[in-house]
Amino acid sequence: MLVLSRQLDESIMIGDDIVITLVDIRGDKIRLGIAAPPNVPIHRQEVYESIQRENMQAAFVERQLGEPVGGKPSTVRLRVARAEVIR
Repeated sequence: MLVLSRQLDESIMIGDDIVITLVDIRGDKIRLGIAAPPNVPIHRQEVYESIQRENMQAAFVERQLGEPVGGKPSTVRLRVARAEVIR
């Protein structure tokens, strides 16, 4: 893990397309601004893990039923898979 120190309004570059900026410091919390291409999903870790759990549950139900849940393929699973590769 790379650990960096940043001051207010300073940024970190990830590759050529992703910029993370320290926007605000309030007590023991910081606020980050993230600029990334629209095809790069950005989630808080707890939201990302929830999406993965729901995708695994949906995949299990699809296997049991033999068809996609809701009658159409899930696009969320594809976006999450790309996020794993990028991060």
